[in-house]
Amino acid sequence: MMQPDNALAVVGPRPMEWSSAIPHNGKQQRTSSLESPIMLLSGHQSAIYTMKFNPTGTIVASGSHDREIFLWNVHADCKNFMVLKGHKNAILDLQWTTDGSQLISTSPDKTLRAWDVEIGKQIKKMAEHSSFVNSCCPSRRGPPLIVSGSDDGTSKLWDMRQKGAVQTFPDKYQITAVSFSDASDKIYTGGIDNDVKVWDLRRKEVVMTLQGHQDMITGMQLSPDGSYLLTNGMDGKLYIWDMRPYAPQNRCVKILEGHQHNFEKNLLKCGWSPDGSKVTAGSSDRMVYIWDTTSRRILYKLPGHTGSVNECVFHPTEPIVGSCSSDKQIYLGEI
Repeated sequence: MMQPDNALAVVGPRPMEWSSAIPHNGKQQRTSSLESPIMLLSGHQSAIYTMKFNPTGTIVASGSHDREIFLWNVHADCKNFMVLKGHKNAILDLQWTTDGSQLISTSPDKTLRAWDVEIGKQIKKMAEHSSFVNSCCPSRRGPPLIVSGSDDGTSKLWDMRQKGAVQTFPDKYQITAVSFSDASDKIYTGGIDNDVKVWDLRRKEVVMTLQGHQDMITGMQLSPDGSYLLTNGMDGKLYIWDMRPYAPQNRCVKILEGHQHNFEKNLLKCGWSPDGSKVTAGSSDRMVYIWDTTSRRILYKLPGHTGSVNECVFHPTEPIVGSCSSDKQIYLGEI
């Protein structure tokens, strides 16, 4: 899986670009522990829809249309050391549990599955949705809860210690993105009606609706400090919403633009940097976009992929960004 050093040639010199880490004297000023400033991870047989670093940043998990989940070492030669098999269809979303011991996956095979990454085995299959399961999110604190969102128009709450879903939240439209609130007392859902709904778990009802997106919501993620929700929409906009309890009525605080969605209608994800100063989003124009959340400026527009970039993620502790694409490739690059 190692890329020779001339792999940098994949990326021609452009402004704000991967190889800007290399000064004119040819000596690389390295900012991370990656073996090379750009690592190419190849092995999937089909489009890769999702990828996530584990909480310590030592492993990256990727999920593909080939129905397989690959685990890769982040350091040394980025070897693929484990393949998790069991889904009967593509992998649409992947999430690590907070302690990094398990991986949760969703698929059009109507199931979510939990995997023990130590032994590489499926430990739980959650099969109560009646259509594609698009998205999942584990709770950050409290009991081990998972929320899932499906084309069947419901989001479901699962307790990893119990059989079956513990709650179902019915909506009129397909749910394409879900997230937990920081306190794990609410869930956020987004779908093809363009709205973000906030559900109170105790009251079992929608307590707030966030309107602004003009097209389907394809991804969402809560900021590391739990105060803001980032949403990616097929309208080509990223919204940042203030989710603090006493925020003013209009909770949309920022709109970021530049990336693209196209006819493929992939569920392009979005994510925060660990300190909340930057965000990134998948884009159908094959570029990796990174914005500064304060200035709303595009900091980086990184080339390299030859297909839609479906998800980009920041490393939890180092200045590394990972991206996965419909071109079957994953890049890990220093920024």
